[in-house]
Amino acid sequence: MSFLYTAAGVMHFVTPRAFARIVPPRLPRPTVLVYLSGIAEIGLGIGLLFRRTRRRCAWGVIALLLAVFPANVHMATSDMVPESVPDWATNSARVGLWARLPFQGVLVLWAWWYTRTMPENGT
Repeated sequence: MSFLYTAAGVMHFVTPRAFARIVPPRLPRPTVLVYLSGIAEIGLGIGLLFRRTRRRCAWGVIALLLAVFPANVHMATSDMVPESVPDWATNSARVGLWARLPFQGVLVLWAWWYTRTMPENGT
């Protein structure tokens, strides 16, 4: 889980325009929001590695997933198929945008699992 969020956070700095494009238009300064969410993902992802910060960072991941959910809804409802998707895969990409919405729930549950108190041996 740590790698997923750290890598996703790094991608916010590698391709900020792609992420800024999906920020709902009612929110100000999309690029700033992209960088802030990237910093949050990197920090939370790294924090998940350590027992001392794991629970708090898992709660942070849950909060972040809830905060970015409007961007996922905006992508699906605005039919924002990434420009890099070839024409033959456009319909599959559209389905993927809608499938991503319930998948957020799976990600929240996965993060919630890390909020539980772990025994000292880490299992």
